[in-house]
Amino acid sequence: MRNPTHAVNFAAPRGFAAAFKADCKETFFPDDPFHKLKHEKPSRKLKKTIQYFIPLFEWLPNYNLRLFRYDLLAGITITSLAIPQGISYAKLANIPAIYGLYSSFIPPFVYAIFGSSKHLAVGTVAACSLLLSETIGTKASPKDNPTLYLHLIFTSTFFTGIFQTALGFLRLGILVDFLSHSTITGFMGGTAIIICLQQLKGIFGVKHFTTHTDVVSVLQAVFRHRDEWRWQSAVVGVIFLAFLQFTRYVRQKRPKLFWVSAIAPMVVVVVGCLFAYFAHVEKHGINIVGDLKKGLNPPSIQYLNFDPQYLPVTVRAGLVTGLVAMAEGMAIGRSFAIMKNEQTDGNKEMVAFGFMNIIGSFTSCYLTTGPFSKTAVNFNAGCKTAMSNVIMGLCMMLTLLFLAPLFSYTPLVALSAIIMSAMLGLINYEEMIHLFKVDKFDFVICMAAFLGVSFISMDVGLMLSVGLALLRALLYVARPAACKLGKLPNSSLYRDTEQYPAGSTPIPGILVIQLGSPIYFANCTYIRERVLRYIQEEQGASDSKTDVIEHLLLDLSGVSSIDMTCIETFVELRRILVSKGIKLVIVNPRIEVLEKMTLSKFTDAIGKESFYLSIEDAVQSCRFSLLPNKTTLEEFLNDVQTGV
Repeated sequence: MRNPTHAVNFAAPRGFAAAFKADCKETFFPDDPFHKLKHEKPSRKLKKTIQYFIPLFEWLPNYNLRLFRYDLLAGITITSLAIPQGISYAKLANIPAIYGLYSSFIPPFVYAIFGSSKHLAVGTVAACSLLLSETIGTKASPKDNPTLYLHLIFTSTFFTGIFQTALGFLRLGILVDFLSHSTITGFMGGTAIIICLQQLKGIFGVKHFTTHTDVVSVLQAVFRHRDEWRWQSAVVGVIFLAFLQFTRYVRQKRPKLFWVSAIAPMVVVVVGCLFAYFAHVEKHGINIVGDLKKGLNPPSIQYLNFDPQYLPVTVRAGLVTGLVAMAEGMAIGRSFAIMKNEQTDGNKEMVAFGFMNIIGSFTSCYLTTGPFSKTAVNFNAGCKTAMSNVIMGLCMMLTLLFLAPLFSYTPLVALSAIIMSAMLGLINYEEMIHLFKVDKFDFVICMAAFLGVSFISMDVGLMLSVGLALLRALLYVARPAACKLGKLPNSSLYRDTEQYPAGSTPIPGILVIQLGSPIYFANCTYIRERVLRYIQEEQGASDSKTDVIEHLLLDLSGVSSIDMTCIETFVELRRILVSKGIKLVIVNPRIEVLEKMTLSKFTDAIGKESFYLSIEDAVQSCRFSLLPNKTTLEEFLNDVQTGV
């Protein structure tokens, strides 16, 4: 056989400790955050380490008045959105409105210390508010036992914080990746539908309503209580909703006027309060928020309820809402960072979200994350650092101390209009159509979340979609990519014959197969059967005895790892090939693959001379063993010259 230009490096396999360290580093520290600190002085290492874990110390020393002017404007702007959203989403969670304002006071300060995003604005979100209400409401009624219900909300927020912090410290951000883009799109769309329909209660002034969240139950409740409809409430609601949608239209047509839609909810609240106060709307069937007391967040740590009777529901609510809130907040922060060519650290974000919710559960706050609408306003307002969250927190403190009672006259129909307007922007039908055109399976995953949330429940819809996504991942594992390669004319390139049917040329007597994924117990049988089928198809398609397959080349460049079941399958495959007079050749195995082949004695079984660094080297070496089967030397040399 001809000596190859470059040989495979059969170095001694790494020890267990070295291999385990490398695997852990790649799994938990793919960004290698401390690589730059290897040659630094101890004092500088300590400083950089503190800055890594507490991002506040990274940007605060360089903070100046020029940056503060931008953050001041952004902070005041998002406060004008935080007040109406806080009240609205608290009502959506079936807790007193004041707790929505509390939740926009303490958490922003925590995120400013530990968060890595410059643009993320902290606050409550509609989806998690409704999910909490739906989950906790099965164990405690917000109407019959509001105190217990509120305490369970705090407890589930605490578990959310513990869950998020643990994932961050253990660097398990990869779990969030199981919520695919298709799942999030469908989940947010379905959630927006049911939230919009639930606001019909406020729009029509209905007093009796269902505790279920599915579309059928909500519509039945709306039309069953037609005798409670108040046309005055409906007229006011439609006017507010039309105004809010008009401001969104203005923002889309003229992006520089983003502030119009940003302050629109606040305008609705102020106008609604004035209208309610002077028109005495309660006499006309339009309900108002009610009493809002002055004062900062009271402590709530003593209200955390760990009674075994309620523990399963609070843990479940904490885990599900924590995962949804984390995925939404991280995706939003990452999206806006990309626009500025910046990066966010997913594990830092999880720690920041976790601390926000742990401390929040101690200070009368419920679940907070990074809402899209507030973050978009913060970004468009020109924020430069997380100081905008500090400004928002200070503004909320002044609101709680001096202005909170003024919002007690806010009509519930105004809050319903604000929520509906925000939710209409979350139904991304264009993205759903795009998924249908590009990938039908992604579309099915999206629709599973959308229809499951809309017609069953939020957690069931989410689990259905995630289950389908995991099924697809398992199918990819069980049926890995494999293709037959042919040589492109006048080159040393080998490409998929199916992708390049006209350009790639089969090599007489040699079959080259490329494997493109890790090979485990779940897919090794398929790999063996697929390889044997390729051989059968190749030999069945050729009538010439000189074109019988004599060499099988397996290109393992794309195989990152294998297990012992796979190696045993290779041994069995080689035994079958030997009985057929075919020699097995391995091309470019990666370090983990080669180490396991060496330790299992597989390299000794087939011989180190059967390993090559490139397909070209392997083909050229195999050609010489094919030479005796050629009719003449001239025929062989002619094949070489024509690139066959």
